[in-house]
Amino acid sequence: MKKPMLPKLSSNVPNSTEWMFEVKYDGFRAFLKWTTTSIQLISRNGNDLTGNFPEIISFCEQYAKELQDLLPLKLDGEIVILNTPLQANFRLLQQRGRFKQQEKIKEFASKRNATFLCFDLLKIRGTNVETKPFMERKEMIKNVFTRAGWPTTPQPMEPIGMVSATKSFQELWNKLQVEFGEGIIAKRKDNKYEAGKRVDHWLKIKNWKKITGVITGYDPSNGYFTVSVVADGRYTEIGVVKNGFQDNELETLKSLIYEKGTKLQNGSYAIPPGICIEVYCLQVDEGQFREPMFSKFRFDLQPEECTKEKVEVDLAMLPEQVEITNPEKPLWPDVSYSKMDLILHLRKLAPYMLPRIRDKKLTLIRYPHGVGDQSFYQKHRAEHTPDFVDGIVENGEEFILCNTLEGLIWIGNQGTLEFHIPFQKASSPYPDEIVFDLDPPSREEFYLAIQAAKIVKEMCDFLQIHSFVKTSGNKGLQIHIPIREGSLTYEESRVFTEAVAKMLVNHHPELFTIERLKKKRGNRLYVDFVQHAEGKTIIAPYSPRATKEGTVATPLFWEEVTDDLTPTLFTIKNVADRVLTKGCPWITFENRKEHQDVSKLKNLIQGTNEIR
Repeated sequence: MKKPMLPKLSSNVPNSTEWMFEVKYDGFRAFLKWTTTSIQLISRNGNDLTGNFPEIISFCEQYAKELQDLLPLKLDGEIVILNTPLQANFRLLQQRGRFKQQEKIKEFASKRNATFLCFDLLKIRGTNVETKPFMERKEMIKNVFTRAGWPTTPQPMEPIGMVSATKSFQELWNKLQVEFGEGIIAKRKDNKYEAGKRVDHWLKIKNWKKITGVITGYDPSNGYFTVSVVADGRYTEIGVVKNGFQDNELETLKSLIYEKGTKLQNGSYAIPPGICIEVYCLQVDEGQFREPMFSKFRFDLQPEECTKEKVEVDLAMLPEQVEITNPEKPLWPDVSYSKMDLILHLRKLAPYMLPRIRDKKLTLIRYPHGVGDQSFYQKHRAEHTPDFVDGIVENGEEFILCNTLEGLIWIGNQGTLEFHIPFQKASSPYPDEIVFDLDPPSREEFYLAIQAAKIVKEMCDFLQIHSFVKTSGNKGLQIHIPIREGSLTYEESRVFTEAVAKMLVNHHPELFTIERLKKKRGNRLYVDFVQHAEGKTIIAPYSPRATKEGTVATPLFWEEVTDDLTPTLFTIKNVADRVLTKGCPWITFENRKEHQDVSKLKNLIQGTNEIR
C-alpha cells in the first residue's frame, strides 16, 4: 500500500499567493478507506487502526446511503483527540492507541472521543485524483462533507471534521498560538499529491515552545543528551535531545563532556551542571520532550536559574508584548498562590475563556495587594490601557472589552481576580444566554444548589433546550442556556426565569425562595431570576474568585452534579489540568448558541403570559 505524502520542516513562511495554509494537528496520520463493503482506518505505515477508533467507523456507517454513489472513497487525514478546534491532545491519543480490549476502548471513547480530520482526498467513486491540483481536491472534500452534512470545520465532540485552508498565514498563526496549536502546513495551490514522498510544496512550520535546561548526561550509544532542571532542590531530568546541533557545536560539546564528565558503567556520562541550553519542543510531559530540537546555548543563564517553575512559564508561551510585574506577589496568601499562578491560569484557560467573554463589556474586580486587602470595581477603559485591550464607547463612556490573549494577560497583571460579564454582546439589546443563579446561604447548604440544578435541568430537557452548568466559584451553581442573539428579548427570558423560579418555590417552599431580603430567606436557597437582566452581570466561566482558597467558576459535566460535588474542589492550580484530561464541558457552547431551538420555550413563555 502507498504511504502518504509528507511535508518538509521549514522555519520560513512562503510569501506568495500560490500558497494556502492549514492547521497542523498532533495526532496519528491515517487514511480513511471507504468502500461499499467496509470502512477502514489505515496508519501511515499500513497498520489497521479500525478497531482502535470504533466511534469514527460507526459514525461513518450512519452515512452510507448519503455517500453511496461517491464510493469507493479514500481520504487522507489525522486521527486526533481535540481539546479545542485548533489544539489536539497527543498524550491522550497515545494512551488510547495502547488499548487492546474493545471494552476499554469504548469506555475511553465515551469520555473523550477521537476525531478523523480530513485534509486531502485521493480517490472518489473509485477514481484516483492524486494528479489533480491541491485546491481542486480540497473543493472535492468540501462537496463530500456538504453532501453528508458533516462539519466543515474541526469540532471537538464530532467524530469527523474537515481541515480548511486559508490565504492568511498570520491570521491563522495568531489563532493557533492562543490555542497552543502544533503548527501550520503551507501547501501550494497547484501541486499534485505525491504518495510516499517528502515534498517541498508541503511545508510544516512548528509552533515551538522554548525550554531552558541544563545538560547533565550524555549517551554515546544513541547520541542523546540528558536535560535537567532544578526541582525541589535537586536536578531532575525533563527530557533528552539529539537533533539540531551544528557539527562544530556537537564536537565541542562532546569533547567537553569527555573531559569533564564521569563515565558510568553503562557507557554513558554524568555531567556536572554547568552547560545551559535552550530546546525547541512541542511539550514536556512525564519526563519527556515531545519532538525536541536543540536551539542554542544559554551562556546568559546560571544552572540554578533553570528551574521547574521556569519550564512551566516557558510552556505557557506568554505574549511578549505584556510585561509581568511582581510575579511573586501573593494574591491568595492563605494558599500561597502568586500573581504568576494567576497569569498561568489565565494563559492556560485562554482558549476556553476568551470565546465566552469576547465582545462583552467587562466588570473587573481588582485586588492589587491580594485577597483580604482592598479591592475595587473597574468597568471603564483607562487612558494608560494598551491598544491590545479593546474598548467600546457608549453614551460617551468607554468600556473594557477583552478579545485578545494579550488583553487577558494584561488585565490579569493588573491584579484582576474576577471577570464578570453581561448576558449580551456590547451594543446589542438582546441576550445571547439565559442564566439561573442558584445561591445557597452558605457552603454548608451547597446540596440545595445541587437539588435545584437537577430540577432546572429536567425542565430544560423537557423543553428540548441544551443547558450548561458551572460552579459559581464560591458557594453556588449557575445554569447557562445559550441562545442565538435576537431569538428572545429580555422581557421574554424574564418570563421564563421567573416561571422556573416560582415552580421551584411552589414545589419545595422549605428549600427554595425568591425572597430578595437575606434576613427573610433563612436556610433556603435563593433562586435569583432577577439577576438575568440587561445591565446585570455574572461571573465568567473559568474566572478565578477572590476566595481564600483561590477557587474558580468551573464549567461542569452534568453527570458531575452529584452529592460528591463540593464548591472548593476547583482552584487556579488544578482547573487547567482538569480540562486537558477531561475536556472542556462547555466546548460546544458557541455552536449550541447558533443552533438552539427555542420554539418550545417560546410556547411556554406565551402560555405563561396568557395566564398572567
